Amino acid sequence: GFRYITAGGNEETAEEAIELIKVDYEALPAVFDPEEAIKPGAPRIHDECQNNISFKFVKSYGDTQKGFHESDYVREDTFYSQPVNHAAIEPHGVISQWNNDGTLTVWIDIQMPFLIQRAFARVFNLPDDRVRVIKTETGGGFGGKGEFLAHYFASTYFSRLTGKPVKLIYSREEVFIASSQRHPVNITLKTGVKKDGSLVSQYVRYLADGGAYMSTGPLALTIACYMGMLPYILPNYSYEGIRAYTNKTNSGPMQGHAVPQLRWAIESQLDMIAAELRIDPMEIRRKNAVYPGYKHPVHTFASCGFKESIDEVEKYLSWKERKGKLPSGHGLGIACSSFVSGIKMLAHIGGSIVIQVNADAGVTILSGAADIGQGTDTVLSQIVAEELGVTMDNIRIISADTAITPMDQGTFSSGVTLRVGNAAIIAAKDVKKQLLDMIAPHLETSPEKLECRGGKIFVQGHPEKGISFAQAVRIYRYAEKSMPIIGKGNYIPDITDVVTMIREGGRQSPAYSFMCQGAEVKVDKETGDVKVLKLITGHDCGRVINPINVEGQLDGAVSKGIGQAFFEDQPHIEGNYLNNNFLDFLMPTSLDHPDEGPLKSIETDEPNGPFGAKESGEGNLIGVPPAIANAIYDAIGVRITELPITPDKIKKALEAKGKG
Repeated sequence: GFRYITAGGNEETAEEAIELIKVDYEALPAVFDPEEAIKPGAPRIHDECQNNISFKFVKSYGDTQKGFHESDYVREDTFYSQPVNHAAIEPHGVISQWNNDGTLTVWIDIQMPFLIQRAFARVFNLPDDRVRVIKTETGGGFGGKGEFLAHYFASTYFSRLTGKPVKLIYSREEVFIASSQRHPVNITLKTGVKKDGSLVSQYVRYLADGGAYMSTGPLALTIACYMGMLPYILPNYSYEGIRAYTNKTNSGPMQGHAVPQLRWAIESQLDMIAAELRIDPMEIRRKNAVYPGYKHPVHTFASCGFKESIDEVEKYLSWKERKGKLPSGHGLGIACSSFVSGIKMLAHIGGSIVIQVNADAGVTILSGAADIGQGTDTVLSQIVAEELGVTMDNIRIISADTAITPMDQGTFSSGVTLRVGNAAIIAAKDVKKQLLDMIAPHLETSPEKLECRGGKIFVQGHPEKGISFAQAVRIYRYAEKSMPIIGKGNYIPDITDVVTMIREGGRQSPAYSFMCQGAEVKVDKETGDVKVLKLITGHDCGRVINPINVEGQLDGAVSKGIGQAFFEDQPHIEGNYLNNNFLDFLMPTSLDHPDEGPLKSIETDEPNGPFGAKESGEGNLIGVPPAIANAIYDAIGVRITELPITPDKIKKALEAKGKG
């Protein structure tokens, strides 16, 4: 996975040393297709793993077979979703320093600092507290910067060997071949419905190509299973998830973590069912939509703006007025989804915050959460500022340094705002109580009658009876109280750890976002080219704390969805990928984005979220590819069931339709 295996010297010396190394290779039988890999007699990739099945997960509720028997219409289809690289502009990098006292300091662009700290400690046989991991500014992660990679080991090994700091950065080619990618998946989907479009029963076979190693395979299959159950009312459900080892690049977590592949199939097939039953695609979704108070067989959610998100997309697309009335080659499509607001995983499952109010009334937040561009530091600062009633100018945040910040689970599954945001509120309340208990006698009132707002502490209803926040801190200080004022907050969601869910089931997330994605496209029947004219988002993300952040998250998710729909893929010859660079690995540019695309946040009040907030953005990626595919079908009457949707596939489908 890394090019330079000499320590010290310069790059030219390392290149020369590599050329002098002669390696004799023994070519062994290999397998590259997951269906072939799990057949008896296939080359075994790991001796201890029979039939190359790295993980299998089966889950059901209701009676699926009975449901199919009671359905008026049943159909079965197969779908495929391709491998996609995270393609963060910043490649994976690390600096390791083996210190004279036998401790290790690592600077790294990472999503899960405390998990990586534990990994370094285990690999180099050190106690956890002898390893310090400092998260650097991270130029995008999207799930691809959460695992222990080969050059992390190499840099540390060479640092211990030389006594000097060692920096290693992957080349772009190494990012493609030695990190991870989105799981390619073959999906078989069987669904039964009533004549009126009511969903009755569904069976999913989800065969994921895991590449050569395990990575987060169990988590991927589990999340795909549980999120396949939403956002529709589905009385009977059966899921068989299989993850196969193949002789290819490792598959791991990527934004949406295995859910986009399954919803690509479900949302495409739902339109196919609607067409057969002559039901409007918008109405079949509205008819089956979960709603506030719905008692789901597995999930529990306290807030749900799903139907409102459908309404917004319908309105912005002028669906009722335009559906089926557009010129030839123009089409409308929609797709829906839901996503978690964090899950429990690994040994540490909570979020923690420490707040220091210093002698000059400045507020310092210590947070273990990793900001990888999604705005975590900003949102946590806003939450603390709101609770203490101070401005953002008062706030400073230090985040993701395992030596000085509290432990954190990591940045994944869209859980940081809810999990760590709640911890921030608890810590701020702790600070506020200490301060108000001291200040109340000075204002001749009780602490519970004081309010913190606008940089002041004052008697509720009487803003003139108060003092500034800075004055309050000064009074606290000169009362010989210990400084700084320290507030601590820890929040552990009342949900089930994902490992336990694999065995027993349970509540997966404290909150769920809901969304609807609408698309309008224009298809050139001669060339197969598709122009996306509109992408409309209706997204229930609870109460919006930072509108600019939310808009950025939704817009970024749409961009990734366009990439998965049309461009991003990793074709290979016997496991050797053919486009390990940004010249050949195609990604969307600004010219591929639609001119129109309102991002409508549906505000609901999530009782489990900080100030009512929940997940925003990650789930929005999920509906983009199927919404586009459904719009293409509406435009030209052909159904593409394999991603990405290329001009060649469209032309072949049109030719087949013409011959038929």
